[in-house]
Amino acid sequence: MSDGGSMIFTFHSKTAKYIQIYEKIAALIRTKQLRENEKLPSIRVLAEHLQVSRNTTLEAYEILLAEGYIRAEQKKGYYVNPLESIYIQKAEVFTQPYIEESSIGIDFRAGAVDQRHFPYTVWQKYSKEVLKHSKSYTYGEVFGERELIVQLRQYLFQARGIQTTEQAIVIGSSTQQLLLQLSFLLKKRFNRILLEDPGYEGVRHVFELQGFQFDTVDATKDGLALQQLATKIAKLMYVTPSHQYPFGSALSIQQRLTLIEWACNNKGYIIEDDYDGEFRYEQKPFPALASLNPQCTIYMATFSKSFLPGIRLAYMVLPPDLIDLYKEIFQHFENTASKIHQLTMAKLMAGGEWSKHIRRMRKIYREKMAVLKECLISELPHSIVYGEQAGLYVLIKMPSNMKNLIEKAHEKGVNVQCVDNLFQQKNEKNYFLVGFANCTLEEIRQGVQRLAIAWEES
Repeated sequence: MSDGGSMIFTFHSKTAKYIQIYEKIAALIRTKQLRENEKLPSIRVLAEHLQVSRNTTLEAYEILLAEGYIRAEQKKGYYVNPLESIYIQKAEVFTQPYIEESSIGIDFRAGAVDQRHFPYTVWQKYSKEVLKHSKSYTYGEVFGERELIVQLRQYLFQARGIQTTEQAIVIGSSTQQLLLQLSFLLKKRFNRILLEDPGYEGVRHVFELQGFQFDTVDATKDGLALQQLATKIAKLMYVTPSHQYPFGSALSIQQRLTLIEWACNNKGYIIEDDYDGEFRYEQKPFPALASLNPQCTIYMATFSKSFLPGIRLAYMVLPPDLIDLYKEIFQHFENTASKIHQLTMAKLMAGGEWSKHIRRMRKIYREKMAVLKECLISELPHSIVYGEQAGLYVLIKMPSNMKNLIEKAHEKGVNVQCVDNLFQQKNEKNYFLVGFANCTLEEIRQGVQRLAIAWEES
């Protein structure tokens, strides 16, 4: 195989060439047409055989390396990694449900991630390593495993600009679960909270359970209407500043400083939910609010969008004056996040695989977002599209006089998510989230075409 001859095949135009090369080699390895320890062609040789640029073959090899299909040996080249037969069986079972679902319809609902590019070989490798240690067979640490906390502290500084201590980081099973604990803590000092309108329903349910009263600040495609803060009496506010849910807008630096000044002057807190801050496509990710002022910001993030929802891992960074109080209250409660998953994620991050995964997925999601945007403009010219600069979904607004759009989409085999219910003060109609993360490029094209047919007579 080192001459690249068996890798000659015809490219199709609907998927990036580096993805097609990656998928071809991965399939050859899974089906054992490429044997373990077999040498692969060099980047230069493969590029010449396939008549593509070296960067194209390099990107394909980087994905294969990150997912554990191949390894690089210094001054020797690239070789196929051994894949145990048990892994091959699991991989086939793992992908089968998706094939069955895609034959029924196209699911544009937000909340999924790209299943095809999940690094399951690397995850399996580190999981096995974790299970070899006796520590894995005991109960976990109350506030999270130190191995993961150390990695998160380093990552937060490098990727989000947050300087914090290990003591300030708390790991949990989800953002909502951490919010539940946080709301219990904060109700000793506050009884009212400001929410974005429209905004995330989950936070409203949590604070409602703790007896909080609500007020809202309008969210738009341009950010938050922060001039409304002057009329509010709440001193606590929940925001999604890097990717507002659901509009997809990001707060400018001026808006961020205004928000921080408001919280500091009122001796309150901003709860910053950075749920998918890794995925911006037109510029670098914005620095977190917590990087500008950690004293009045409670930072929250999750692995559900950047890695896998089912892993159930999230974390928060407490301001200095809440750390001792939080730990005093919750020191006798068990951590709800899996110890095994925490230790495995720590190894993934320490080994550099987490950074590779984020870089790889940012490229893949950027391409999907571009295709989705192009299709929406072409097929649904009457729609207004919001939030195409970041994230794993867009928000679209259809004309208000169009009726029964969800039902008509279902008739054409497409699932979309209506989010009219996210608006608290306004009676808005026909807002839909279109998620694309677990769709192929062809499914995105077909799905939008089906929506256009379903909605053309509405």
